[in-house]
Amino acid sequence: MPPRLPAVRRRRQLLDVALEVFARQGYHGTSMEEVAEAAGVTKPVLYQHFASKRDLYQELLDDVGQHLVEEVLKATASAAGPRQQVAAGFDAYFRFVADREAAFLVLFGGDERAGEFADAVRKVEDAMAEAITPLIEADIDDDHRRLLAYGIVGLAEAASRWWVLGGREEDPAVLGRRIADLAWAGLRGVHR
Repeated sequence: MPPRLPAVRRRRQLLDVALEVFARQGYHGTSMEEVAEAAGVTKPVLYQHFASKRDLYQELLDDVGQHLVEEVLKATASAAGPRQQVAAGFDAYFRFVADREAAFLVLFGGDERAGEFADAVRKVEDAMAEAITPLIEADIDDDHRRLLAYGIVGLAEAASRWWVLGGREEDPAVLGRRIADLAWAGLRGVHR
């Protein structure tokens, strides 16, 4: 058994281990016993931190989503202008997917998009779209701008899914540039 960790560190360790197990086996294919075993703890220790598998998975989705949104926001905040924001946002998104593939798979790769965790996934998509909406500089109304933001989010998700499921020969930085070019060209042509 691993050494006793402070509660906050143990919780983080359990989330990190659960991420890998859920990414490999999916929500329905994973048991709390398997997560506990992979973490090197007993089931009672796991249940001290998470009341149920559902609670663990829900917190995992929230955690992963928050990190993804933070990475994209940080990247776009430091960009010099609109074109650079588009490039930096896609670069951060695809770098996140490449560096944390298990996180992407848990968030967007499984049945959870349509199942009982659809609201958690939608919350991440909403947060990403809300972050992107004010960055779209075009002579359009707010609803149009929000619609385009959701389109950009969908573009990143779909391209990432393609990359994770078989397009790995494409370097994530190149993928980011290519999708940013597509989005930028499209945004330049937006009008009322």
